[in-house]
Amino acid sequence: METPLQRPKLTLATKVTIARLFGVPVFIVVLIYYLLGLYRGEDVELERLVALVIFFAVALSDALDGYLARSRQEVTDLGRILDPIADKALLLSGLILLTRPSLPALAPHIPIWFTALVISRDVFLIIGSVLVHLLAGAVHVQPRLSGKVATFFQMATIIWVLIGGAARPFNWFIGCAAVLTAISWVQYLVDGARQLAHVQHGPRAQAPLPNPK
Repeated sequence: METPLQRPKLTLATKVTIARLFGVPVFIVVLIYYLLGLYRGEDVELERLVALVIFFAVALSDALDGYLARSRQEVTDLGRILDPIADKALLLSGLILLTRPSLPALAPHIPIWFTALVISRDVFLIIGSVLVHLLAGAVHVQPRLSGKVATFFQMATIIWVLIGGAARPFNWFIGCAAVLTAISWVQYLVDGARQLAHVQHGPRAQAPLPNPK
């Protein structure tokens, strides 16, 4: 009698996600070396290009692991947890390291207010999710288009700094990313409030079922 095949614990999509996670500290180290060189007055082009390539590779592989998970029907709980961690680790490390107003050689640089906005929203989402989980017992996160587009513009902002792009498109990237980040923040706030209101008032707010007779 043949034994049924067991599904592998680590799917191909999850392995890609783990590779993305390992790419984040490499990106951080290379970028730190580049920034330290700028502080010494040395613009090491190779280090900047390597950091840019790593950022591109980790960012683009986000679409790859998602495609693999869906096409191979290998969506797992581990993948759902690791994928957003890889995304946030890459974005936040890039934003924080490239917020350097005291380093004139880094032009353009990410303004402090923008980095604070992104971090504040993410911290709010984490605290809000924990609060909803404690009060409601479950958290239902509805992905928002504004959040996805905001992530795109955040990545575009980091890439523009790494390539040393012109100021005008950079300000446009920053403005779009900031507006969309704020909009997604409000939308997630409304979603969380609705979930809490449903738990608190749900049983009393339900309409009576129609009489089948």
